[in-house]
Amino acid sequence: MTTLTLPDVHGHVAPGFEHVRDVFADNWRQYDEIGAGFALRIGGERVIDIHAGWADRKKTTAWTDQTLIPVYSTGKAIAALVIAKLVDRGLLDYDAPVADYWPEFAGGGKSAVTVAQALSHQSGLSGISEPMDAGDWFDAGLIEDKLARQRPLWPLGEGSGYHPVTFGFIADALARRTDGRSIGAILREEICGPKGIDFHVGLPESEHARTAEHAMPRQMPDLGDVNPVRELAFLKAWSSPGRRGAREWRMAEFPAANAHATAGALARLMSIYAMGGELDGHRFISDATLEALVEERVAGEDKVLPFDLSWAAGVMRNTRAQLYGPVAETVGHSGWGGSCAFADPVNRLSGAYVMNRQQHFLAGDPRPMRLIEAVYTCL
Repeated sequence: MTTLTLPDVHGHVAPGFEHVRDVFADNWRQYDEIGAGFALRIGGERVIDIHAGWADRKKTTAWTDQTLIPVYSTGKAIAALVIAKLVDRGLLDYDAPVADYWPEFAGGGKSAVTVAQALSHQSGLSGISEPMDAGDWFDAGLIEDKLARQRPLWPLGEGSGYHPVTFGFIADALARRTDGRSIGAILREEICGPKGIDFHVGLPESEHARTAEHAMPRQMPDLGDVNPVRELAFLKAWSSPGRRGAREWRMAEFPAANAHATAGALARLMSIYAMGGELDGHRFISDATLEALVEERVAGEDKVLPFDLSWAAGVMRNTRAQLYGPVAETVGHSGWGGSCAFADPVNRLSGAYVMNRQQHFLAGDPRPMRLIEAVYTCL
């Protein structure tokens, strides 16, 4: 009989939030965690920043406050903030057609797709319909050409269909065609680098040694009835980047799929949503831009994810699925395997959960949901 090893929890917990730490520790007993981190900020100030466990599957290397982990689609919430920054500067307009900035995107009958519609998964490009090699994702120009030419998988105005990887290529193409830099470069040069926020899209090789190993899910996610749209998004041999190895994958810039972060870094960036557009007490985007970022752009049964969802311009609104606590105004995003980040502007709180034991839930992983529930019992 195997004895379960329960690790010590390290880090900061403000008085009154000890229950969250206890629930975090209990996740090892309930869900066989390996390593994980959880962070919470209220009013922009650090309230919780804890970690425990191991960074490797063999449990030989401790998870520390410097451990990075890929957070997959959770990074979409941060890519959305970078696009909002460009909107705030007047370089982009959510209501303008994508083709105004990227003329080739009009191919295949997409001339009317707006920036906001593309960021809310309405453009009908949830996967690449033309067969290709999984390594082709590493050639951004090639992928952009395919997306520009491709016909939508459903007509504009007929709902959302989650874009697991292509979301990032569309957002990055808009950033480079207006600002001149990629989303990863803007984060490095202007946001995360100067402020010392440990969030990366395009991880330098010098940081690879502190990145944790993932343990893959023990079962496949439940996608519901498999249809061509879901198949292209998740199930084709070319649906996600591959064939280049971990080193090349970490160094590549996939804003929708391979951000690396700590829980504390995610919670700090998500505080922009919670604090009326401010980061560390300084204006990041205007009230008007934040309002446009988080307003509902489409709602209903998603064509890719088997959920009834409400999408803003790059983040999920909490009004339908209630994945991020009891407050309808909360926004957030989840990533493959279980990571998530969320922001509640009513209570001015933001938080994030990261881990390396991946579960099969597409959203609503019980580990972060238990932590979020514990947070609200402590308020």
